[in-house]
Amino acid sequence: MTPLLYLVHRMPYPPDKGDKVRSYHLLRHLQQRHRVFLATFIDDPADEAHLDALRALCPDLYVARLNPRWRKLASARALLTGEAQSLAYYRHAGLRHWVQKVAAEHRPVASVVFSSTMAPYAQELLPRVPMLVDLVDVDSAKWTQYAPAHRWPLSWVYRREGRRLLAHERDMALAARRSFLVTPQEVELFASLAPECRDRVEAAGNGVDAERFRPDPALPSPFAADERAIVFTGAMDYWPNVDAVVWFANEVLPRIREREPRASFWIVGRNPTPAVQALASDAVHVTGTVPQVEPYLQHAAAVVAPLRVARGIQNKILEAMAMGQPVITVPSCAEPIGATAEQGLWRCDEADCFAQGVLAWLADPARRERLGAAAREHVVQNFSWQANLDRLAAWLPTTESS
Repeated sequence: MTPLLYLVHRMPYPPDKGDKVRSYHLLRHLQQRHRVFLATFIDDPADEAHLDALRALCPDLYVARLNPRWRKLASARALLTGEAQSLAYYRHAGLRHWVQKVAAEHRPVASVVFSSTMAPYAQELLPRVPMLVDLVDVDSAKWTQYAPAHRWPLSWVYRREGRRLLAHERDMALAARRSFLVTPQEVELFASLAPECRDRVEAAGNGVDAERFRPDPALPSPFAADERAIVFTGAMDYWPNVDAVVWFANEVLPRIREREPRASFWIVGRNPTPAVQALASDAVHVTGTVPQVEPYLQHAAAVVAPLRVARGIQNKILEAMAMGQPVITVPSCAEPIGATAEQGLWRCDEADCFAQGVLAWLADPARRERLGAAAREHVVQNFSWQANLDRLAAWLPTTESS
């Protein structure tokens, strides 16, 4: 097998949150034809327990440990240098040395970069080692999008980061052999921000593990027998997820409980922030890390994804649909998935709409079940990891002479 360098900003195992799901499946896809040399970071101490499993999966491995407190100080210094803070955060001398050593000793045919923050390590190897970049989303636009929701000085910091990171993304896309984004909508957004890169980017969508995420009534229910559980899944230290559950708990859940007092809101995901933990009550359950999300999805009376600050393809939505659950979400998250309301994906952007949608499913479980079956069929037919990641792999050379 030909050697390949793969650079990922967060350890791609276990595949238990959005970016890690994609980076894990990309790793497995690359390993079909290449000997993969993986360099990555650990930014969550809980991931240490999975390091041996990752090393068994990918023996040619370098893991750098991030101390968030010290890295935040390093990134803050970027405010004085004009650099994007994200790039300073992920700068690591040991990882850089390992990449150079692999390049010298094993002569990889290409480098694959997951997230723009890892590109500097690969750019040092150009032009000898061609580079592919999986941007996933336009990260610079996310930072800009965060700004209006925060007060000064954070609003200024976020806008500045958006500008600096966009300049880096533009330079990186011009240097790369090819860059990829998760949806055609993200491609168009990036092209509008960096027109000179329009012909250098394309979409390579997400997938869903339809064997793991499939309806299974035998899974034990985590809910009380008479409970009407409304479920949200996701990493609960990610600001768009925090914003979503706080808004839903405060603005939507009370409207639902006026009509259905047995309704409860379950926030299922690791590392809940203090703002999320503060929501816990008789009506709101904050689980923290769970062994499996499947039982919560299987036995939910409704699944919601009220992500007011998010774009791209949300794995949480694909997984719920694969489990036979229809989902209520915002239009910006529904559009890339492409399902209609009759295919189990309802679009709402106001509290009343979310409340009415949930109440409709609580009142008619048979209808929700029919919509759930249609939802699973849609994602199984349209979201194959193999097919979507083949688009990226098609740009890789297969021999050193390529």
